[in-house]
Amino acid sequence: MSITPTTLTRGAAVAAILAGLAYVAIQFIHPADVIESLSTQAWVNVHILSFAEAVLALIGLTGLYLFQVRKVGILGLVGYLMFGLFFILQASFNFAEALIAPLIAVNAPQLAVDFVGLFGRYPAETDLGALAAVPLVGLILYAGGALLFGIASLRARVLSRGAGILLIIAAAVTPLSALLPHTLERMAAVPMGLALVWLGYSLWMNTRTNTARHTPTDSARIAAS
Repeated sequence: MSITPTTLTRGAAVAAILAGLAYVAIQFIHPADVIESLSTQAWVNVHILSFAEAVLALIGLTGLYLFQVRKVGILGLVGYLMFGLFFILQASFNFAEALIAPLIAVNAPQLAVDFVGLFGRYPAETDLGALAAVPLVGLILYAGGALLFGIASLRARVLSRGAGILLIIAAAVTPLSALLPHTLERMAAVPMGLALVWLGYSLWMNTRTNTARHTPTDSARIAAS
């Protein structure tokens, strides 16, 4: 099998779809951010899945950006960089949650709880230093990046307009979700996951259309020969 730009773009489309589906599923199976959860296999499994989701999302986002790079302009570039940095941050945090936090919990349970509860909206008893800024930085990169990338994609008119609108809505409701209880706040991530699925599907369909458009017909092949 030869590796072509179309093959890589389709791979990115599949990555975006899988990332979106995983992102939605995670919200329903995520254990509570408490010390008892850290010693369970469910905690490790969910955060390994979250790590994989972040990596897939970064791959998918890169394919989405490159497919429309000539039309999204500076706005699209800034949105891509912000949104992409969020997924890098998420992957790093999920890696630590899955493999490091359970080890810390043995000798420093309060530190472990404060670390995994950074996004749980309760004051930490441990001095986490610069880590305390992670939720705010993550929110800016996540909501701001998705909003800018959605607007740029909408203006580019390359991918599905509906998917672009859903991405914008998902980004806009994210800050408002902080007004909800933490258990319900997770549900605000569902529209974002669905937007990634839709964008990935739109990218896949666009590659099929472009391939069909540029594939010569049998008669053209005969004439060329």
